[in-house]
Amino acid sequence: MSVLLIGLNHNSAAVSVRERVAFAPDQLEHAVRQLASLQDSEASILSTCNRTELLLARDSEAPIEAAVVLQWLHSYHQLPAGDLDEHIYTCTDSDAVAHLMQVASGLDSLVLGEPQILGQLKSAYAVARESGAVGVVLNKLYQRVFAAAKRVRTETAIGENPVSIAYAAVDLAGRIYESMSSVKVLLVGAGETIELVGTHLRQAGVSRILIANRSLDRGMTLAEKLGAEARVLSDLPEVLPQVDIVVSSTASQLPIIGKGLVETALRKRRHKPMLLVDIAVPRDVEAEVAELQDVYLYTVDDLRDIVDQNIAQRETEADKARDILNEELALYIRSLRADASKQWIKYYRDQASALTDLELERARKELSVGANPEVVLEAMARAITNKLIHAPSQGLRSIAEHNVAELDVAKRLLGLPDDLDQ
Repeated sequence: MSVLLIGLNHNSAAVSVRERVAFAPDQLEHAVRQLASLQDSEASILSTCNRTELLLARDSEAPIEAAVVLQWLHSYHQLPAGDLDEHIYTCTDSDAVAHLMQVASGLDSLVLGEPQILGQLKSAYAVARESGAVGVVLNKLYQRVFAAAKRVRTETAIGENPVSIAYAAVDLAGRIYESMSSVKVLLVGAGETIELVGTHLRQAGVSRILIANRSLDRGMTLAEKLGAEARVLSDLPEVLPQVDIVVSSTASQLPIIGKGLVETALRKRRHKPMLLVDIAVPRDVEAEVAELQDVYLYTVDDLRDIVDQNIAQRETEADKARDILNEELALYIRSLRADASKQWIKYYRDQASALTDLELERARKELSVGANPEVVLEAMARAITNKLIHAPSQGLRSIAEHNVAELDVAKRLLGLPDDLDQ
């Protein structure tokens, strides 16, 4: 078997390079077929915002030429020859399988342990299979890779702790409130971070979201994406008493949520507790708000401490994950060796069967002319025995004479004891 993986990712290339070799979804089937036809191999293409990887395999020990694949990649994306050379990494055979297992398990991701890559890899496999570019080799390889990634997810906690500020904010809220579906949330701002927070809130089950932003148009655009209600910042005194959670991230140089504003909101809420998460720099919420009863105030520094702790926990889990992947890779290599031995076992059995058939036919002929059956059967048994053990006996003698280090292996192969005195 021969396997080749060629790719570039967030570690080897800037986004300006990665975007030039990305494959659009509607290009993938055609591209995979082209790739597979280059060297009569099986093939798949993984293309995400952080990586593009070409995987080729075939049931032959003849190596797949990386230069041919790299030339095709340049040509397909109309890039000058050699333009990608400094950004490309290449893995072959077991190293390629090990790399793919790390990718599937989130160990090679921008965010350690992120789970999305496994789904993207499964999609790449599905597209390749629909394109007719997956055969026995890649099918077995991918099934082992997916099984390895599943073990990592099941046996480690690598993906359980949030490692982004946006997700940490939502995770914090989920720890404080027993049911996220029963709370109402105010998002202050309409930038990328707030959009991520809103997306995570929706995934956590929050259905009632307000967005307050300086620009109503921009707030409405985000509100439409999230199924939320848009307001302007001047509406804060009105909306603050209505919400249980506030997440704020604006570009304001001065706090926009003061102690007096929150104090008034608490009175109107009859001091029902509020959670305020301020992930803006400079801060959106006055520090003095933390002095109020019934208010939980967390800043970006608090969340960063949580994220740093979680990253450290993920690193510990990553060590466990690598041990699992080493086991899975070893199992995969053993299974390939076992598959490779099948043809030799069949050949050996066929030889023995042909020899037996020959001696059996000879015995039948002797019996047909009146030979003594007992004599014929004894002669046939001796002939079969001598012919079956001739080659192993010669091999054992040769090993003993020329390569005694392999003698123990030969004895195990023939089922012989380690010591004849036993």
